Amino acid sequence: MSSDPAHAGARAVTHEPAARRFVHVEAGHVCVLEYALRDGVATFHHTEVPPAVGGRGVAADLVRTGLETARAQGWSVRPTCSYVAAYMRRHPEYQDLLAR
Repeated sequence: MSSDPAHAGARAVTHEPAARRFVHVEAGHVCVLEYALRDGVATFHHTEVPPAVGGRGVAADLVRTGLETARAQGWSVRPTCSYVAAYMRRHPEYQDLLAR
């Protein structure tokens, strides 16, 4: 979870590096951000939040955790998932992570 007041409601998201995904279970529903990693570039290619728990900010928490992990690991990010790309456009603090 983040200590940033703007993210006070952030959920605990688990990174599963062997499975190349970030996971959060919301009300019994598994929500994921999946990625591929090659040569220091994380391609964030799929975000999935079941409709039953949509609209609660789960996808944003998954992506924020993924981006913060990328920063901590020294990875750049290639957002091929439309949600991740839109999130990065809305949050300029992550522009430095974009793969060139």
